Amino acid sequence: MAPKPNIAPSMLSSDFACLADEAKRMVSCGADSLHMDIMDGHFVPNMTMGAPVIKSLRKHTDVFLDCHMMVSKPEQWVDDFAKSGASMYCFHVEATSDPSALIDQIHAAGMKAGMAVKPKTNVDVVFPVAHKLDQVLIMTVEPGFGGQKFMADCIPKVEILRQKYPNLDIQVDGGVGPENIDVAAAAGANVIVAGTSIFGAPSPKEAIATLRNSVLTHVTNKK
Repeated sequence: MAPKPNIAPSMLSSDFACLADEAKRMVSCGADSLHMDIMDGHFVPNMTMGAPVIKSLRKHTDVFLDCHMMVSKPEQWVDDFAKSGASMYCFHVEATSDPSALIDQIHAAGMKAGMAVKPKTNVDVVFPVAHKLDQVLIMTVEPGFGGQKFMADCIPKVEILRQKYPNLDIQVDGGVGPENIDVAAAAGANVIVAGTSIFGAPSPKEAIATLRNSVLTHVTNKK
């Protein structure tokens, strides 16, 4: 079965003062999941939110919460995020010495497991654990800040993964919008994270639809 489109607005671009309302607004506009950027100020030079925010948000929505863990020592936070109501725990391969054990830890806690790969990291790090992962995230910007320019030279990683793992959920995150979604989708990305291009659009609903239609054309309905 071909991977389904999953459009995940990045809540980093939302108004944090109205996070629950922003989450509901994105779901009403057609979002399949919400991308929660967790930054600790160590792995990346920025800080955002932690498990208490996820716990608070979970009280207001049952939407899939994809937590992108841009943190050092990701093993340390698995139980906290599981208890908070996180749906996906996506760690950075660069932040752990034993990704296989971490994937097992995440699954044992009741969450789906994702692994993120920074722009300068070779995609072959995915191969030994791909069979255990629910999703692979290919970063198309350096992690840490929103609003960066899309790095097209990361897209060959998506192509390699899609050819090798036709049923895997492959996510792209970083500078994705209407001007480059076809490039990402044609390479095989089916889970699309977008912040500025959705929240800054005149119609977030139309922006989400544009992203979805590209995935439907290039991935889901591809013969």
